[in-house]
Amino acid sequence: MTSVTPSTVEHRLVTGLARLNLVVSDRQRQDLLALIGLLHKWNHAYNLTAVRSPEQMVSRHLLDSAAVLPHVIGPNLLDVGSGAGFPGLALAILKPELAVMLLDSNGKKVRFQRQAVLELGLTNVTPVQARVETFEGHFDQLISRAFASLGDFIGLTRHLLSPNGQWLAMKGPAVEDELAALPEAVALVSRHALAVPFEEGNRQLVILERQGSTQDLP
Repeated sequence: MTSVTPSTVEHRLVTGLARLNLVVSDRQRQDLLALIGLLHKWNHAYNLTAVRSPEQMVSRHLLDSAAVLPHVIGPNLLDVGSGAGFPGLALAILKPELAVMLLDSNGKKVRFQRQAVLELGLTNVTPVQARVETFEGHFDQLISRAFASLGDFIGLTRHLLSPNGQWLAMKGPAVEDELAALPEAVALVSRHALAVPFEEGNRQLVILERQGSTQDLP
């Protein structure tokens, strides 16, 4: 396995953020790097992600998450099926005024989330271990990266979306059939191509609302 030095990981992060036109503070950059270091360390023991290289973790987790930042308006966000904490942890670091809740039913992944929150001192993040069907609360935006089909995402989380709230679904190229099968009560508001630095393939963000919603678009 090719060794990866911290300098190459940081170079990929800095370069990627610049390509996304995101300006971050030194503290934010260090927190993002620390998050990758912690994920890489825990991954050896707990297999949190199939991505093994810290460099790939930067692009597939941090930069992939950061690509949706312009469309995250909050003020509170629920990351559904958060896994190891993405995109929620990265968004919370990049947008400190955002209140983020990470929801996952996998105990080891939620334990990692809690450790990351503790070590990084993230006061705007709350990890929760629960099944989405039984979870309660109301959120302005619900985001999902690889949780379920659009139909299942909507069906399982409808009770969690605030009036005039938005579903944000990070999807691949096979989203057309899912969009065609949307419930009549749900409207496609917009879709955005995501050019994730150092990653190939067609990624996009799909934003949905209940029919008749009047919330201003980001």
